[in-house]
Amino acid sequence: MDLRPKKLDIYIMKKFLSTFLVAILLIIIIVIVFDVSENVDDFVAKKAPLKAIVVDYYLNLIPFYMNMFSALFVFITVIFFTSRMAANSEIVAILSCGVSFPRMMVPYLVTAAIIVAGAISMNLWVVPKANESRHEFEALYKKRRTQAAERNIHYQIAPGQFVYIESFSKWNNTAQRFTLETIENNEIVSKISAETAVWDTTFNGWRLRKYFIREYDPGTLSDKTRTGQQLDTIIPLTVDDFYRNKKTVEDLQYADLQALINTQNLRGDSDVMYSEIEKYTRWALPFSALILTIMGVSLSSKKKRGGMGWNLAVGIALSFSYILFLRFSQMFVFTGSMSPALALWLPNMIYAVITAVLYHFAPK
Repeated sequence: MDLRPKKLDIYIMKKFLSTFLVAILLIIIIVIVFDVSENVDDFVAKKAPLKAIVVDYYLNLIPFYMNMFSALFVFITVIFFTSRMAANSEIVAILSCGVSFPRMMVPYLVTAAIIVAGAISMNLWVVPKANESRHEFEALYKKRRTQAAERNIHYQIAPGQFVYIESFSKWNNTAQRFTLETIENNEIVSKISAETAVWDTTFNGWRLRKYFIREYDPGTLSDKTRTGQQLDTIIPLTVDDFYRNKKTVEDLQYADLQALINTQNLRGDSDVMYSEIEKYTRWALPFSALILTIMGVSLSSKKKRGGMGWNLAVGIALSFSYILFLRFSQMFVFTGSMSPALALWLPNMIYAVITAVLYHFAPK
């Protein structure tokens, strides 16, 4: 197979990229229009500056939606312009000139690979930074839900160090009924208890109030105790750990996200599932563009009576079913029935099988 670029390759790649960029631009404009109409009351009520609305919010919203819709619009783009080529008998002419179907797929796959590379780069570095600025704007100028206190928090903050907190109030950054235990060789060596632990930004640590410390002598029944009204302490647990949620993991660069996952696994933090879902989604979603490209060409390369309407309908239905399945597969992570890696890559695996069947029956 001759893989050297031909006029046909450039023709298909130009059609692919131009149609894709126009489609993405149109959907972003539509999304922004709807977002403005939904949030304009909040912007006016909170007196958000115009510069902050445009620069901090909407310019940072664009990478988020480009990333979200890239795979979807790769598929619709391929369906759209390939159906037009088939309707104009261009596909028949290409195949009749001795170009094999696999060879015709090369410019499609090269263009899809370029889009995948761009989407991965955006996922790992651009989108998290944009999300951080956007979420800061939302915290200042959009409605926020009242944050309830978290209860019964258990963390392993370091090997052999365990923290228990009865409740944590995000209103004043205060932990109630704070306990820190240190265990060595399966024996407890010290225990610190306090009525409250308040996060102090002056030294980035916890200020314990009405504390009680008990130190055990390993191998004996003796122990030492001391009490006091106030004690400042620094431990590998910060107030930011109580504010981790789905949005905060979206703000992290890939290296920071992996470090957070390692820390959460060490602590036995149940919220690690959100971090792992974010990690594997950043890789799985872009790669779906390759699968959906092959599927799109296989579906739309045959000339059909009635034009491209049927192809577009099938393409939109399949692309939305993929996104729905991707969201549904996250439920397997929440229920613990699948690992995050398998659950997030499962839609790609299933649609790869569907694509292989469609490719087999595509006109050659």
